[in-house]
Amino acid sequence: MAGEGETVKNHSFPLDGRVAIVTGGSRGIGRAVVLHLCSLGAKLVINYASNSNQADLLACELNKTANSSTPIAIAVRANISEPAQVKMLFDRAEEEFGSQVHIIVNMAGVLDSKCPPMHDTTVEDWDMTFDVNTKGAFLCCREAANRLRRGGGGRIITVSTSLVGASLPGYGAYTASKAAVEAMTKILAKELKGTGITANCVAPGPVATELFFAGKTEETIKRLVDACPLGRLGEANDVAQVVGFLAADSGEWVNGQIIRVNGGFIV
Repeated sequence: MAGEGETVKNHSFPLDGRVAIVTGGSRGIGRAVVLHLCSLGAKLVINYASNSNQADLLACELNKTANSSTPIAIAVRANISEPAQVKMLFDRAEEEFGSQVHIIVNMAGVLDSKCPPMHDTTVEDWDMTFDVNTKGAFLCCREAANRLRRGGGGRIITVSTSLVGASLPGYGAYTASKAAVEAMTKILAKELKGTGITANCVAPGPVATELFFAGKTEETIKRLVDACPLGRLGEANDVAQVVGFLAADSGEWVNGQIIRVNGGFIV
């Protein structure tokens, strides 16, 4: 029984009443994150960049299964490399759910499946990679730092890659764009002192998603599986579980960290 002045929390739904934005939330790891945060009780803004079908279907699925007369999930199109559209994401969340946003998970990212060496990387491909992966993360973090709920429960979760530690040839632009996200996240955690908002970065290893398989041969995939002590590729839900921990009160004491979610991937 809770003592005087204490709040009884529903441990089955640790994110009950909290609003989360997940960029790139319609497929792959982002979709798994949306499903997991919803299972923990969060209300979701599912951001997508261009194709509305998957995002709309996911929102519809969540709203149908919810025991609620009002929507618990909405799909919102926005290009996160545009400041006005990032602001609009937060505006839509507040308008729809009548609350400040508590959590943002910046899953949106791009990777050139051709994996060219640096000397063959075009300026256009470099700029596109940094526009989404780095500038997009910056804009989401900046908006979140100004608008997330203060005083506890505010969570900024960025996404990097275990390639930052591996330095594999062919991933120069992608790895560099994500290394910048890691540095930014650690600094942001310190700058948010006194707000009760935490900032952490999740850095997956190889995960069995459409983005991962694009352009890879069976030999390459086998080599990456062999490099994992657990003998398999990661699954999207492996990453989602870690994001859920960081988003909930149980992850409050983890702050300014880069968490390599890779099964012990040997680099």
